[in-house]
Amino acid sequence: MSNYLIIGGHGKVALLAAPILVDEGHSVTSLIRNPDHVADVEATGAKALVLDIENASAEELADAMRGMDAVVWSAGAGGGNPARTRAVDFDAAVRSMEAAKAAGVSRYVMVSFLSSSLDHKVPEDNSFFTYAQAKAEADEYLRGSGLDYTILGPGGLTLEDPTGQVDLHQVDYDGDSSTSRANVALTIAAALRNPGSIGKTFRYSDGSTPIDSAVS
Repeated sequence: MSNYLIIGGHGKVALLAAPILVDEGHSVTSLIRNPDHVADVEATGAKALVLDIENASAEELADAMRGMDAVVWSAGAGGGNPARTRAVDFDAAVRSMEAAKAAGVSRYVMVSFLSSSLDHKVPEDNSFFTYAQAKAEADEYLRGSGLDYTILGPGGLTLEDPTGQVDLHQVDYDGDSSTSRANVALTIAAALRNPGSIGKTFRYSDGSTPIDSAVS
C-alpha cells in the first residue's frame, strides 16, 4: 500500500482518480481549498485536507506531503483571471515541487494538457495564453527538478465514460483530441503503478491502446 497526495482534490479528474487508487488498496489524501467540499472528497474514500495552494507556503505544503509516496498535481485555476491562473498553474505548482523535495517525496505526477510546450504559439492577446504559458513553464520546471516525474497531457476533456484505452500523440497533434476525464483518472493510476513512466511525458486522447500499455 502506498500513500498518495492529490492536489486539487475536488476537481472532476481527482474525484474520479481517488476511488481508483483507494480500490487498489492505497491511502489517498486529497488537498482542497474549500471546506464545503470535504464530504464530496471523503465520499471517494480519500481523506480531505483543507489547504489553499494559491496561498500556502512551501513549508505548509511540505508538511502536508511528509509520509507520502507520491504527489499528484491535478489542480488548476480554471481560467478567467490571468493573475490567478499564473499564481496557481505556475507559482503554486513550482512551490509544490520544491515542497515535495523538502518532504523527501521523489515521485510526482503532473496532469497537464496535450499541447503543453514552451513553443505553444498561442498569441499573447489570446485568452488561453496565460494558462498555456504557465502550464508549459511548470512542466519544464518539473523536468529539471530532479523529481521522478511523469507528465500526463490529455486532450480536450469530456465527461464520457472510461474506455481504458488511449492513443499517444506528438505535441503538434491537431486531430480529434477528446479525452474523458475518467480515462485521465485511469492514466494517473497507471503512471503511479508503472516505474517505466518516470521521466516521460505522455500526450494522448481517447483511442485504442490499453492505458497500461500506453504508459509502459
